Amino acid sequence: MSSAQLLLVDDEPGLREAVKDYLSESGFSVQVASSAREGWELIQQNTPDLVISDIMMPQVDGYQFLKQLRDDPRFKALPVIFLTAKGMTGDRIQGYQARCDAYLSKPFDPDELVAIVENLLERRVVATATTEHGDIPDIADLAHQIAQIKAILTQKNGIVQTPMPFKIDLTPREQSVLDLVTTGLMNKEIARQLQTSVRNVEKYVSRLFSKTGTNSRTELVRFALEHGLAK
Repeated sequence: MSSAQLLLVDDEPGLREAVKDYLSESGFSVQVASSAREGWELIQQNTPDLVISDIMMPQVDGYQFLKQLRDDPRFKALPVIFLTAKGMTGDRIQGYQARCDAYLSKPFDPDELVAIVENLLERRVVATATTEHGDIPDIADLAHQIAQIKAILTQKNGIVQTPMPFKIDLTPREQSVLDLVTTGLMNKEIARQLQTSVRNVEKYVSRLFSKTGTNSRTELVRFALEHGLAK
């Protein structure tokens, strides 16, 4: 998980740089934004694996920012950690009602933040794997998904491409994984071809789900073909 991409949104320059430095030293790739609006723009350009956001910010606060994320199908499942000077129970309840994943009051131990980040990222990978084939791989379900994708591919020439409903920027590795997913390969086969781990493939597939607003491999393949994302 140390290669995960994080977005840190906080209007306090000192805290923002200190937290960024600590997370970077812990092995994460960190982008920073000084406001929710800047954070939203960055997310459009490159969807992170997790967002860390302050609550008390001018113009657009953390609650409004989180609602914006949750209202967008691409970011509905994106893990969000709230950082705030507030520590009252009522504020925590409001944070969880707004569907944040974790809540950390300032001042906080940076090691605790790293532990929360790693836990949420691990849970996301597990959730993605469970969505795909359950806690125990179901051979029948896997076969069904492959059959569905193969059926879509047989109709590939008849699929009418339409403009993208939103801007999507894929990294070269995400594109490679997408291209292989759209051939009907599963994670183990993709990992073998790309000479990487199954866990890394799961991470990239999870990112592809987030960036395209899809929830299954079949949906992802159909989306990619309909919008010309697959090579």
